[in-house]
This record gives sequence, structure tokens and C-alpha cells, in this order.
Amino acid sequence: MYRSFLKRFLDFVLATIGFIVLLPFFLIIYGILWFSNNKKPFYLQDRPGKDEKVFKIIKFKSMSDAVDSNGNLLPDSERLTRVGNFIRKTSLDEIPQLINVIKGDMSLVGPRPLRVRYLPYYTKIEKLRHTVKPGITGLAQVSGRNGINWDEKLRLDVDYVKNLSFLSDVKILLKTVKKVFKTSEDEIVLDITADSLDTYRQEKVQSNTEMELEKIK
Repeated sequence: MYRSFLKRFLDFVLATIGFIVLLPFFLIIYGILWFSNNKKPFYLQDRPGKDEKVFKIIKFKSMSDAVDSNGNLLPDSERLTRVGNFIRKTSLDEIPQLINVIKGDMSLVGPRPLRVRYLPYYTKIEKLRHTVKPGITGLAQVSGRNGINWDEKLRLDVDYVKNLSFLSDVKILLKTVKKVFKTSEDEIVLDITADSLDTYRQEKVQSNTEMELEKIK
């Protein structure tokens, strides 16, 4: 009942209320980024949702489009603006994702929607993360910052799907709110900023291959 109907109903109601409450902040940030980011206040990117259906995730744009002499984008650290750094640290860049929730692309709680290019790198069990709508926050995001690797993060996503309930969603939302307002090394990071999953998995395969070759020698 909760998974099939009530969760979506609560998502729509709570996201709509949340968007209305946060509308003043939304408009202020939109205005600042409109002028500081060349009239490009939003960052849109393809992400896989439920059943791996691709949708456009909406976030406030925290980085400029600065390029080097060859026309290539500068490193993220050099393109992160002062305003962008602030809205990231305070998670205000995530406000537009309430629109994704209202539209039905996302849920308030669920596995974070990752890059489309990661799709071939999930194990069969990890693909369970795509049997529910992705969330603005999730179990992996409130369970640690840099202390857990990709394997653990994806395991937590699967655990969430297997044990999805109203109570688990409430607990995750409360932990999210607590972490957003808490300044510490354990503050929430909604989008994983460590090595990309494809790189991580490729390096892991290479490492395992090298170990096997060493055993043969």
C-alpha cells in the first residue's frame, strides 16, 4: 500500500508544500545565478530513474562554464563559484529537485539518481536500486560521507529497496534534516563526489586480474 500508492501521494503533497515554503529562497538564488551565470541558473543532466527511464535532473548551477585556451572546461574546483560553493554546502542547490518530485521523476527518499554511463557497471542485485524512484536523499547519503566506498553505498541502496517502508522514509528524512543543519565532517553529501563508479569498477577489475596473474606466476 505504502510503496504502490501512499509514497507517491506523500511525495507530491510534501514536495509541493516544501516548494511553496522555500519559494522565497528559490527566487533569490534564481535571481543571483541568473546574473552571475550568464542567465543560466539551472543545471540539467540526464539521470536514470525508475526502470532505468532517463529524465532530466534539475539543480541550481553551482559552477561556471569557464574553459581553457583549447575550449575545454576547467576542473570543477576552478569553476565552482562563491555562490555555488555556498549553495552546495547548505544543500540549497537541491531545491529545484522538488520540481522533479512533483513531476513524478523522483521521490523525496530513495537511491540517489547517478550518471547514465554507470548503468553497465551495476551488478544484478545492485540493479534493484532502479526498481523504485530515485530520491533527493537516501539511506546511503545519511549513513556516511567519505567513510564508505561505492560497493557499500550501492549495498545500502539495495537494503533501502528491500526494506522500504513509511517508517524508514521518515527516519531518513529526519536524519537528512539533522545533517543539513549540522556542521561537521559527517555533513550530508547528496551527490557522491569521490571517484566515478565506472572508474572504480574498472580499476577493481584490473586489480583483481593482476592478483590472479600473480598467483599463476
